[in-house]
Amino acid sequence: MKTTTRLMAVFLLACSTLALALDLDSAKSQGLVGEQPNGFLGVVNPTPDAVQLAADINAKRRAAYEAIAKKNGATIDQVAVLAGQKAIDKAAPGAYVKTPDGQWVKK
Repeated sequence: MKTTTRLMAVFLLACSTLALALDLDSAKSQGLVGEQPNGFLGVVNPTPDAVQLAADINAKRRAAYEAIAKKNGATIDQVAVLAGQKAIDKAAPGAYVKTPDGQWVKK
């Protein structure tokens, strides 16, 4: 995948969460949601608010991944996995991230 594609993925990932930044940050800091290797937000503690937040964020992420994939001749999965790794790398200490074997761990 091209470097510009990677940069676009990171940029769009950041943009997709700006509108909900406080809610997302709060949910992450409370251990309700976490980043996954597949590029989508996962629910660690399934409260109704956490489930709705994850669904909203993931819909925006999917749309961004589709646009990037289409523009660059990549698959959605390729873009999503790259974005997922970037999100896990950027996750704050103490935030939950999902390991490749499916376990939630605190970073």
